[in-house]
Amino acid sequence: INLIPRFDDVTDGQVLVDGRDVREVSLKELREKIGYIPQKGILFSGTIESNLLYGIDSGSYEKTELEKRMDKAAEISQAMEFIREKPEGFNSPVSQGGTNVSGGQKQRLSIARALVKQPEIYIFDDSFSAIDYKTDSMLRKALKSELGDSTLIIVAQRVSTIMDADQIIVLDNGTIAGKGTTEELLETCEVYREIASSQL
Repeated sequence: INLIPRFDDVTDGQVLVDGRDVREVSLKELREKIGYIPQKGILFSGTIESNLLYGIDSGSYEKTELEKRMDKAAEISQAMEFIREKPEGFNSPVSQGGTNVSGGQKQRLSIARALVKQPEIYIFDDSFSAIDYKTDSMLRKALKSELGDSTLIIVAQRVSTIMDADQIIVLDNGTIAGKGTTEELLETCEVYREIASSQL
């Protein structure tokens, strides 16, 4: 995952985005295409709004456009429910590191921040782990219906999170143990079968 936004570079082979080697594209241009959501949701001191707008140049947009983007992102990420409960809504304070919100809320706000950016590629680096199964399911449905044209790369340890993916890559101790859809992997990949049967 770190090879795509070039947090690390390949030592062999190449990583292509839109058919271009990521090393031949400026970091700024490359990272503008990517919405990266880490496993550990990172929030900054400020407000919910300042955190959601962190990844974009908000001066380039009308206020109404920013509000629309934040509303939609909060709905898709399943964060709107707890934002609405706060008297100050999007202006509610967030402490450094997000210590005044739960782990699941922090992850949903991190996802919302990436959604506000509206990138071409979303990388969810095990960013559903602190979210309960019901919210996870609603979030995935919303992502599927709203982000049809985007590329979604999801790293997950829960089979339910990635079951509907177009392509699943099963890693076992750093090597690819299987590749395909859920149906194909249940037939051909023992590692996937074991994980699926232990979780489902």
